[in-house]
Amino acid sequence: MSAERRAYLDTSSLAKWYLNEPGSDAFVGFLQALDVGVISSLTRTEMRSLLSRRRRMGELTAELESVLFSAFLEDIDRGWLQLYPVGDARFAEATNLISRHPEHPLRTLDALHLAQAVQADIQLIATADAVMADAATSMGLEVARF
Repeated sequence: MSAERRAYLDTSSLAKWYLNEPGSDAFVGFLQALDVGVISSLTRTEMRSLLSRRRRMGELTAELESVLFSAFLEDIDRGWLQLYPVGDARFAEATNLISRHPEHPLRTLDALHLAQAVQADIQLIATADAVMADAATSMGLEVARF
């Protein structure tokens, strides 16, 4: 019996499922090949922010923003995306990641995503963020770049 194929999906990659942007086709294929797509409670907030920013930039109407965010929440409710809560301990771990990998200019939220993935014992990270991808590779994680 083969092992379950799981990946931690950061917001930059997951957006490609809901929005038609460069890398969307590749991400859709990647996502469909997974058994489990894992996100954190942080992703929920980031997705809300991302869609709001796209609306403010004139890329989305308010109606489409609402539809896309609702679809995202439905994917969580249906279990298509497994949501892991970010506990307080992840903040300390993220701080340590930033200290342990000074060669990568990790931002706070990216460090939290990586800490969450490590805590959930997920070895595959999907991201469109080059800094996060490089840091994950340095940590010994497999990275799918979009």
